[in-house]
Amino acid sequence: MKAMILNSYGEQAVFEQAEIAKPTVKAGHIVLKVSASSVNTVDTMIKTMGETLAGLSPALPALLGMDFAGTITEIGEDVENYKVGDEVYGCAGGLADLPGALAEYMLADANLIALKPKNLSMREAAALPLVAITAYEGLQRAHISAGKKVLVHGGSGGVGHVAVQLAKYFGSDVYSTGGGDKQIALIEKLGATGIDYKSEKVADYVEKHTDAKGFDIIFDSVGGENLSNSFEAAAINGQIATTTSMLSLDLLPAHMKGLSLHVVFMLIPMLHNTKREEHGIILANLTNIVEAGGLTPVLDENHYSFEQVGDAYARLTSGQGMGKVVVEI
Repeated sequence: MKAMILNSYGEQAVFEQAEIAKPTVKAGHIVLKVSASSVNTVDTMIKTMGETLAGLSPALPALLGMDFAGTITEIGEDVENYKVGDEVYGCAGGLADLPGALAEYMLADANLIALKPKNLSMREAAALPLVAITAYEGLQRAHISAGKKVLVHGGSGGVGHVAVQLAKYFGSDVYSTGGGDKQIALIEKLGATGIDYKSEKVADYVEKHTDAKGFDIIFDSVGGENLSNSFEAAAINGQIATTTSMLSLDLLPAHMKGLSLHVVFMLIPMLHNTKREEHGIILANLTNIVEAGGLTPVLDENHYSFEQVGDAYARLTSGQGMGKVVVEI
């Protein structure tokens, strides 16, 4: 089968088309014909920093691509609830020893997939798994519920734009930070009140939107140093979920407010082969939410073919796009 592989890692590494063996189905897995695969920040990190990301990067020659949507062609033993011909989506490869989706066919653990939402195209469905699982898990761990005041940092980004919509779906009063008119316009289109972090100070928007009480839940998809802003914006005993916490940070402000911090690293089930069925359950729940009209992926305006994988990766790293970048296979 055809695949787009990397024979090296680094800034100058390029994807090359190659003929590789079609995967063989095994117990607990399915083989699917891949229709589309989206590009995530972690994919681009593996491409450029693969040799330094021990435990994350596949061995060379590397077959990347975590997210996918496609059609089941083979069913392994012990796989229930699926049949040949089912359209599915998931995040199940392109990491460590798990072959990725940048090929005509892919082997996937059946615990890491779900039936694709019927009202989404393959391209749209492929945009969701990694970012939507991340947003869903973070909000659930932060005890999302109706009536809560929720702040999403980075609401126009991949994870953020899903978190905004899910928080709205669960009945919360949602606010979101963005930078500039274009990002604020998207955030407000998704149903949140936009906050331009470039022109509004944390204390000012906390006063304006919460009467200085702070937000009940903060989903910080920016993370890093921005966590200090989340601590400042949170209510007493507030909940903060973040996707990026790899830094040294003074936790005194969090201690003085009695905050709860939830770190979301959705690759753990794939990396450690633990609790993978939870991802399948989340994806099934997301399918229901999508089909109920509660979530719509935002896609980049550019379309990329199988042979344009390199251009798709460049588009994401350029920072010029808006919405998820997807490769059609």
